[in-house]
Amino acid sequence: MSPSTTPVPPAVSSAQSSYRFDHPGILDVLRDMYIRDGEPGPRDQVGPFELQTTDGGWLRSGDLPAQRRPVLLVFGSRTCPVMVSGLDGLKTLHARFGAHVRFVMVQVREAHPGAFIPQPKTSDRKLQHAIALQRFYQLPFEVAVDDIDGTFHRSLGGRPNSAYLISPSRTILFRAQWANETAAIGAALAAITAGESLRALTVTNTFQAILKSAGYTTTVLSAAGSGARLDFWKMALPMALMTIVSDLLFFLPREKRGLYAMVLLLSLTAGFAALGATFLAGK
Repeated sequence: MSPSTTPVPPAVSSAQSSYRFDHPGILDVLRDMYIRDGEPGPRDQVGPFELQTTDGGWLRSGDLPAQRRPVLLVFGSRTCPVMVSGLDGLKTLHARFGAHVRFVMVQVREAHPGAFIPQPKTSDRKLQHAIALQRFYQLPFEVAVDDIDGTFHRSLGGRPNSAYLISPSRTILFRAQWANETAAIGAALAAITAGESLRALTVTNTFQAILKSAGYTTTVLSAAGSGARLDFWKMALPMALMTIVSDLLFFLPREKRGLYAMVLLLSLTAGFAALGATFLAGK
């Protein structure tokens, strides 16, 4: 596969942009469920970028060669339950690999905006969201912010919580569709820092990522404010039901609640189906 350069989407006016939604819909969710053909992937080259950081500096692609270390880019926002579910794992990875890999969280559009955390309408407001994200979760690594219409974010697929490990020459070494797949990301970081070949170049375990995030969803949507929860119910009813059951399993670790909630829901569904079949057979 020959290297290629990530295409940068054309500029979009605020009036035309659908990127900054106030109410995500089912199509937005479906687009996040898979990596589309033609998207930049391992061995492709990311196009030039320039992202402001919360400390007043800049993350510039032109500066990477001089730094001589790869960069782990993680897209996220405070209203993304999947991102929140992976933060502890990312902090652990930073403690282990931070001296050899530059970790950067990139604030993108809010995944589930609400009254308390609305969708930013200006670049300054988006920067404030990035600062709040870093402070609220006490992130030990850098936080940067994309432009208001997510030009850089969209050039890499536009998913709410993907991760890309890129070389100093901007070549994609590894990508994860969901950054809460921290075991796979850790394996990639270990291989890269040891100078070894990666066993997997792309990780796309959407089902596992959603299950892991279920125990965090209610807390995240409540923090986002009114509107976020209603939108979630409208566009993702099965996930909303799993979230309710996950909340009942408060005695379990958050990252495990989704799996047990799914098993419980399937068991209840099978039980009711069996009762229904028995009732119909007896008529």
